Amino acid sequence: MSPSAKKRANKQEDEIQVETQDTSGVVRSVGVTIPRARVRRAFDRTYGQLAHTATVRGFRKGKVPRSVLEKLYGASIPEEIERVLVQETIQDAVEMSGLTPLVQPEVEAGQPQPDADFEYTLRIEVKPEIELPELEGLPAKAPKVSVDPKDVEDELERLRQNNAPMIEEVEDVQVADGHTVSFDYEGRVDGELFDGGKAENVDLEIGSGRMIPGFEDGLIGARAGEDVTLKVTFPEDYGAEHLAGKDAKFSCSVHSIKRRKVSELDDEFAKDLGEFDTLDALREKITADFTKRQEQAAESAVRSSVLDSLLARTEFEVPPGIVERQLNSQIQSMQQQFQGQIPPDVLQQQLSRMRDDGRAVAERRVRESLVLEAIALAKEFEVTTEDTDARFAEMAEAQGMAVKPLKETAESQGCGGAIQSEPLDKT
Repeated sequence: MSPSAKKRANKQEDEIQVETQDTSGVVRSVGVTIPRARVRRAFDRTYGQLAHTATVRGFRKGKVPRSVLEKLYGASIPEEIERVLVQETIQDAVEMSGLTPLVQPEVEAGQPQPDADFEYTLRIEVKPEIELPELEGLPAKAPKVSVDPKDVEDELERLRQNNAPMIEEVEDVQVADGHTVSFDYEGRVDGELFDGGKAENVDLEIGSGRMIPGFEDGLIGARAGEDVTLKVTFPEDYGAEHLAGKDAKFSCSVHSIKRRKVSELDDEFAKDLGEFDTLDALREKITADFTKRQEQAAESAVRSSVLDSLLARTEFEVPPGIVERQLNSQIQSMQQQFQGQIPPDVLQQQLSRMRDDGRAVAERRVRESLVLEAIALAKEFEVTTEDTDARFAEMAEAQGMAVKPLKETAESQGCGGAIQSEPLDKT
């Protein structure tokens, strides 16, 4: 046999066989068969490499008989060969199946044997076939855009409070509601200091509700320089289970008491903000900002309402793997947001709860993305990069965050296609 003919024969001998079966509307089972000649060579190659590296008493390196290697390593070698064979063939197998996986395919395999074909199965999730309903005239609810004058006045008061400088109270003034107290504390349960129960130079506004019930009330009446002992009880539903419902004693040292020096609500106050000549001009700006936010909220509500109507009329199976990926992304975002802000055990409890309760939200987002993508394909929308960037900028402004992290989050969650195909008014 000529060298070229021998090469062709070896290639045919190495070719894998692929058989695809429908498991469900979104899952395909792909059986992959690797011929025994290729499996045998994998065993020969692995044992050959092992012979050069293995150190076996009584034999020189590189001279260990294969029978000895099989006796010593035979139990672990098939697992390594399985990994190598799957790694070598999985990409070709997916291409031969003609499928486009939504997530990394799952692999089910037994142990390869030196003189037998090796078979494994790929579980591949694919996009569902979506039969769209009539898109014209989908019902939607549009909330009324109307700014309540009271909301404007409340915002003015908030600005007045937030821009008020803090001044330290004179000696002998007692802590009262609205004061900001700087203090140290050390908390104990059953006489033992608990994790997170000690802090120094804490600034606490009395009446803010930041601390557990009874804590802030217990500081009322104290003076700067005094030590105060507080007896409180952790709520039964407190996030840290080992503290929930427990009685605690806090030793507090008050350093200083401050209050806000609130300005009069007049033209001078508006000028101090740096952008306005009169209080009326400030009111007009607040009213315009509220109106814009309400218009954006109304637009979002209409979009959500249309999606509700659309999803109610569109039945399809959702790939479970992409839902799991979306859920993991939600959990990761929450973990990054609150890492270091709340105790680790409380955070882990909330993340665990989110894994149970957040699946419905994750599935909804995946459904939206798939339906919007199907509409974009059906209507042959042409969305430019500029259109997409403009939409991300609009969303970022509405959510009060930067464009880049919002875009990265959307793409990591597989929502990029949904953002691109979002404008339903084109239908």
